[in-house]
Amino acid sequence: MTDRNVIRKKILELVGEFHRAAPQPGFRAGVDPVRYAGRVFDEDELIHLVDASLDFWLTAGRFSEEFEAKFAAFLGLDNVLLVNSGSSANLVAFSTLTSPKLKDRQIRPGDEVITVAAGFPTTVNPIVQSRCIPVFVDVELGTYVPTMEKIEAGLSSKTKAVMIAHTMGVPFPVREVREFCDKHRLWLIEDNCDALGSRYEGKLTSTFGDLSSFSFYPAHHITMGEGGAVVTRDEELAKIARSFRDWGRDCYCSGGANNTCGKRFIRKFGTLPTGYDHKYVYSHIGYNLKATDMQAAIGVAQLKKLPDFIAARKRNHAALSAGLKKHEQHLILHTSPAGADPSWFGYVITVRPEAPFSRSDLVKALETARIETRNLFCGNLLRHPAYSDIAHRTSGALQNTDLITENTFFVGVYPGTTEEMTRHVLSIFNQFISQ
Repeated sequence: MTDRNVIRKKILELVGEFHRAAPQPGFRAGVDPVRYAGRVFDEDELIHLVDASLDFWLTAGRFSEEFEAKFAAFLGLDNVLLVNSGSSANLVAFSTLTSPKLKDRQIRPGDEVITVAAGFPTTVNPIVQSRCIPVFVDVELGTYVPTMEKIEAGLSSKTKAVMIAHTMGVPFPVREVREFCDKHRLWLIEDNCDALGSRYEGKLTSTFGDLSSFSFYPAHHITMGEGGAVVTRDEELAKIARSFRDWGRDCYCSGGANNTCGKRFIRKFGTLPTGYDHKYVYSHIGYNLKATDMQAAIGVAQLKKLPDFIAARKRNHAALSAGLKKHEQHLILHTSPAGADPSWFGYVITVRPEAPFSRSDLVKALETARIETRNLFCGNLLRHPAYSDIAHRTSGALQNTDLITENTFFVGVYPGTTEEMTRHVLSIFNQFISQ
């Protein structure tokens, strides 16, 4: 009988050969697209993916455990929970804080949460879905994150948490926000989906919050296709988050394990019979938001490349900044606050209101030249149909947020962007603005 390990090895060798046989066409300016984001991978990701598929372990398994452990080591945190998307990560993180296990610190319907309207909807959705009140503060042009003063102004007697994203990889003043939350006994959730590898005052973003979220969608810093993570250094919050991720069950056994607590059949829960199987006791109204092991396998391979990915994003961003500086009369260029060291998600540009052209004019020229652009997510979230009548409060005017809605967009800096592509992007800016 042929050894299955020998067959597996041959299959994986062929996978590597298959990838290496792929054609490598050059870039043709104006013909081939310059993507705003995308996956960057090699044979290692394909080998990991096929290796996991050969196990046919279709839910979380050995690769999920490996990814969680290695990602935790990278962040210097104790707990990483892999989930199926960044949006799910935000849902799990916020839901965790609604647990009755938190007693007087439980977030309840009607409580306020400070956030921003100029971001991605799923940072705000869990607040709304939990029947809490988002309190929207304005952001700064250029950085697209709020100042500490604006966050402080959003505080009221009903405030229970702050939940804000490091928009496009730019850290908000997270050390100061952490101190603000500690002073007022508030929870802090960092939406770090755009910001893997960003630092504030030398410390990785996602390590300041009580809970933080990540996305591994193809546009993000590393990818699993779909995928995300919730991270925390707090063991109790990790147990609650795991419960919300895993159907809401009280049991915290990993997949395929039994009786981790040693009390599976001897405890009493509510009005259930004494000794009711702990694996089927539910302490939260939860979901099934786990990722698959095949996704995790890709993530394990991607993690090895993360330092190079971060360096490439910074290099590409710096090249655009240098090339666009001559156009600052008409464009507000992308920057970051003091103390911040972004792992940039994209290069954000705001067309100045007094410029002799509009965002639409400039974007049309770029898109015609096969350069992909995207708006800064939803602009002002409150101007979208789904949010027009939600319960909310605004702290001050959302003047910059409205300008972003009208005048702001971004182009790519992801690691697949070559120097030739960047030169093409800058040449189109130069041609358009000179005309």
